[in-house]
Amino acid sequence: MNARGAPRQVGFVMTPGFSLLAQACAIEPLIIANALAERRLYTATTFGLDGRPVKSVAELSLAPESVAGSDARHLDMLFVCAPTPGWPVAEDGDMLIHWLKRLALRGVMLGGIAGGTYWLARSGVLDGYRASIPYASADAFAHAFPAIHVSHQLFEIDRDRLTCGGGTAAMDMLMTLIGQQHGASLAQRLSEHFVCERIRMADEPQRVPLRSRLGHAPQSLVEAVTLMEANIEEPLTTHELSAHLGISRRQLERLFKKHLQAVPSRYYLNLRLQRARRLLRESDQAVGEIALAHGFSSGAHFSTAYRHHFGISPRDERLGRVLDESLSSS
Repeated sequence: MNARGAPRQVGFVMTPGFSLLAQACAIEPLIIANALAERRLYTATTFGLDGRPVKSVAELSLAPESVAGSDARHLDMLFVCAPTPGWPVAEDGDMLIHWLKRLALRGVMLGGIAGGTYWLARSGVLDGYRASIPYASADAFAHAFPAIHVSHQLFEIDRDRLTCGGGTAAMDMLMTLIGQQHGASLAQRLSEHFVCERIRMADEPQRVPLRSRLGHAPQSLVEAVTLMEANIEEPLTTHELSAHLGISRRQLERLFKKHLQAVPSRYYLNLRLQRARRLLRESDQAVGEIALAHGFSSGAHFSTAYRHHFGISPRDERLGRVLDESLSSS
């Protein structure tokens, strides 16, 4: 219950392409909390950018109960559910951005689920806060919004702002919030209702641990890939990697060929190019800056490696993204 003794009014904005899974993981804990507590603790309302049904990423449409920008006086919390990667299109989102700014001034708790964090960031209501964003988009997000402290955690509850990477992380975030507002016992009962072994902590990582991703690979291989992921801007040579690990270069190459079907240098190059590709697709950072940030000595070197790997130049990759965005907004 809020300070007025009435149920907390919680809004959920759905933008096209939102995740049904993430939205359900956020809304259902509130509804089930009412049932378990045997009194209404929360009232949930869905909003769209207009009055039309909103199509999810699964191409199933939900009809919103209201339109973003209305019913603002009574909201205690508002969550934006949006796809990732996804940058808000100004023509479609100006009204939502202005609404978020007004709600922030009124002290409404604001949340971003998956790509919903972008909307909060564009509104300026996350400046000075810690915010969680899907890990694959974190670099582009950090470059675009330097005033926000980007987190790689499962979710963040920083004062009156809540953000998560989407998916089932939304459930952990909402159950944690309910526990803060109505006690750990209710949160535990919620976890049991959803057949969750436990409520994951906020500071748990989003990504599956490297050891799990590589299965039963030897520890030397896990350490080698860890070193690669930590040294993107200034790549280590295969000789330097083997020296760090205390094994011969030939032993290292055999490990990569056996478990990853690639020589170390090729695996490392692919890792750097894949990260660079995400920035090209999700940020406006200059191509030359992206090249240097991923260990390429020049834009020409980067372009040659990129074209050879993906069959398209970095500039054409970005032009394709811009064209897609213009078509989707027309």
